Amino acid sequence: MKKNFFLLLLLSSTVFSVNAQMDSKLLKDIENIESQVIDWRHYFHENPELSNREFNTAEKIATHLKSLGMEVQTGVAKTGVVGILKGNKNGKVVALRADIDGLPVTERNDLPFKSTKTDTFLGTETGVMHACGHDTHIAILMGVAEVLSKNKDKINGTVKFIFQPAEEGPPPGEEGGAKLMVKEGVLENPKVDAIFGLHINSGTPVGTIKYKPGGTMAAVERFVVTVKGKQTHGSAPWSGVDPILISAKIIDGFQTIISRESPLVQEAAVITVGKITSGVRFNIIPETAEMIGTVRTLDPNMRELIIRRMTEMARDIAKAYGGEATMEWQNNTVVTYNDPDLTAQMLPTLHKTAGEANVQLMKATTGGEDFSYFQEEVPGFYFFLGGMTPGNTEVYPHHTPDFKIDDAGMLLGVKTMTQVALDYLNGK
Repeated sequence: MKKNFFLLLLLSSTVFSVNAQMDSKLLKDIENIESQVIDWRHYFHENPELSNREFNTAEKIATHLKSLGMEVQTGVAKTGVVGILKGNKNGKVVALRADIDGLPVTERNDLPFKSTKTDTFLGTETGVMHACGHDTHIAILMGVAEVLSKNKDKINGTVKFIFQPAEEGPPPGEEGGAKLMVKEGVLENPKVDAIFGLHINSGTPVGTIKYKPGGTMAAVERFVVTVKGKQTHGSAPWSGVDPILISAKIIDGFQTIISRESPLVQEAAVITVGKITSGVRFNIIPETAEMIGTVRTLDPNMRELIIRRMTEMARDIAKAYGGEATMEWQNNTVVTYNDPDLTAQMLPTLHKTAGEANVQLMKATTGGEDFSYFQEEVPGFYFFLGGMTPGNTEVYPHHTPDFKIDDAGMLLGVKTMTQVALDYLNGK
């Protein structure tokens, strides 16, 4: 009996080991496309485009999807592209999403494929850069599309490839991003049952995947504070009202909302002023000043508190110094929420592609993702992919001029997104 027990244990561990491996043909197809995926990434990195202006990017994506024989939709949410791949068997519909826009950042590194592109953003001439890794996301999903198109016999259902513009936010006065895609029906016809997305990370080693069930990334608000003072000569400030001084006091006050009023033991929260504009000349105190910034929250009650207190504080501080201040608010994303059941269902897939030791539970981050708008409509799972050269001690954050990603990280992205789609559709 003891002998039979150990034999059964050996057999079950062997079966588990076999089940934990990727299909050999599928794996070979993925490995064979790695160099092409890297080439695509270099092309998109060298040719970035700003939100809602991704015309060349969209054309290249659409051309590739059409070459695979897919049904392709263009012009979705202005510049988005959607490809539909039907498997050889009927079943559910799974969506895979990649964001495609660059940022108004001037690249400052020595990459042979660095961007030298320029454009105008909010009236200012600026460099354009894939400073958040969206170039890798595009290339990875194009690779997944090619691999799955060669393995339709393994697909029990339909895969919808969503290449989404304007994740970083559409220009003021325009609609865009995931919210507009949802509004235009991207999750319908065929109706999507679940959606998956990834984000490469410059501070996570290549070969590693990080995830979190439930709330993963923050709700994001964009705010504009308009301060009105009274213009006067810079030599006689007592004869006017200085909106620049008032702005400085407001910024200082905002930070006390975080440090003294927000229960940070519950969840993190951030207030950042990213742009301030005022004045034309060194010896003139101007009439107005404008501040633009963001609020990041993970708790709905803290979000309500912070928005209310910022609005009150801006108004009252300006009044105390003889001026006026008004605030405008725009919600950019809601909380990125990973459906707990879907996350648990797909965890074995992450173990299969990355190895269990390389799949790590993470804490929530105050970064924001408009992938959250898809997750409001259907169950979704969003995870993070390592893009840092292992052992690297020089790591540059996202949205900075020196941001870098190791090309070696993309192979695991293709493996995981491919396997996630198949395992979901096949009920594993």
